[in-house]
Amino acid sequence: MKDFAVVGSGVGGSSIAALLNAKGYDVALFEKEPYLGGCSSTFIHKGYKYNSGATTLAGYAEGYIVKEIFDAIGFTPKLIQTDPSIVIIQNDKITPRYKNFEQFFAVVTINYPHTKNKEFWELVYTINKEFYDVKNYYYSNQNIFKKLKSLLSFVPLTLKFQKYLKVNAHSYIQKLFGNISKDYLQFLESQILIVAQASMKEINFLTAILALGYTFNENHYVIGGFGALFDDLTQNINAIHRNSEITKIVQQKDFFELYTKDEIFKAKKVILNTTVYDSANLFPQMNIKKYYKKYEKLNNYQSSFMVYMTIKSNKEFSHHYQIIQNKVIKNTLSQALFVSFSDENDTKIVPKGCYSITASIHTDSRFWENEATYKMQKKELEATLQNIILEKLSIDKGEIIEIFSATSKTFQNYINRSQLGGNAITMKNFLPFLPANDTPIKNLYNVGDTVYAAQGWPGVMLGVKNLKRLLGV
Repeated sequence: MKDFAVVGSGVGGSSIAALLNAKGYDVALFEKEPYLGGCSSTFIHKGYKYNSGATTLAGYAEGYIVKEIFDAIGFTPKLIQTDPSIVIIQNDKITPRYKNFEQFFAVVTINYPHTKNKEFWELVYTINKEFYDVKNYYYSNQNIFKKLKSLLSFVPLTLKFQKYLKVNAHSYIQKLFGNISKDYLQFLESQILIVAQASMKEINFLTAILALGYTFNENHYVIGGFGALFDDLTQNINAIHRNSEITKIVQQKDFFELYTKDEIFKAKKVILNTTVYDSANLFPQMNIKKYYKKYEKLNNYQSSFMVYMTIKSNKEFSHHYQIIQNKVIKNTLSQALFVSFSDENDTKIVPKGCYSITASIHTDSRFWENEATYKMQKKELEATLQNIILEKLSIDKGEIIEIFSATSKTFQNYINRSQLGGNAITMKNFLPFLPANDTPIKNLYNVGDTVYAAQGWPGVMLGVKNLKRLLGV
């Protein structure tokens, strides 16, 4: 019998499994697919590698949460620091998001002139730095007493940033700038949506600051793709079950039984790296089903449409671009397309002289439910996004070696989730309404982007740290 069974090998699942293993616990990690990482995995298609979703590693620097967890595991990833973190293209404006404030500010002042620019961006820069200096808060949902006690730990954070917690980002920005151009507002909105997974009107201003400020922190490209990182991260775990979908979990008196198609496994404790919206389907017991059912309302159906390309080119590209269009693209929720390139020297993911490209745009999973129009919609959107990428990044169509796309339905088939981007922290979905890493069910825990703290590497790793504390390891 294992001490812990971790179901799902995404960012949270792989990290907590590796951490528990490093602390001496007997851990089993289960993954439905042959590739570790979930929607952050790297897969092979027709001989070429692609990052399935996530393409940048944020938060790996001294004093930041990702490095803290990796150091606790004893793991050092193979990385290249990327600066600028992202290059934003909007009409004729090209704005690199440099780590250095003055370097970035010189560009943004030219592209988006405004008398309030210095006040605004200095505020973003300063609060972004100060936020990560606040420590020792945690969140529990095991029972009402522990929940209230944990909420008290947020008092210092709340007091320090209360001015930015009470108002939505759109209102704060409009008030600060007074008058702001439509293009400038969309420039801010598009960047916020990438990180916060919600619009400015839905989130508080502190969340917007962190979304806009992450490029002032160190960001990294992962050599060999995220799949290589997950393989290295979990290499010391003896029991990794790939191609092993957990179809049912039964709670017994002092342990859990986990069922795959062919076997039954036993573990004292279970950690789910599955979406909190869908976890009820794993359990036959009504009390557990009831607990997870109440979180189904958090499913916002937000997902991604992906375009994957391999090109052969002698041009030089940045690692990440955001291309902002003038209107929302048909069958999506956004005007902005995020495009990531493999490093030109990374022959572990693609042959020399080639680039692996992962491009994504927000969509609604319900857009892809009509079987009669599905293939036509997919083909049409793939062609639209291909044309945008080729035009804006000066790529010749003849340079394309391979191109294909994926919808929310594709992700549902492969990783059992159609909602992507996690549980966005909005004005309506904030503490104490978030699902936590612990539950009222004894020895049952959660980790990942649909529970505390948020999505993205830093958010999920805050959840891993929170879970580490709750487990007392």
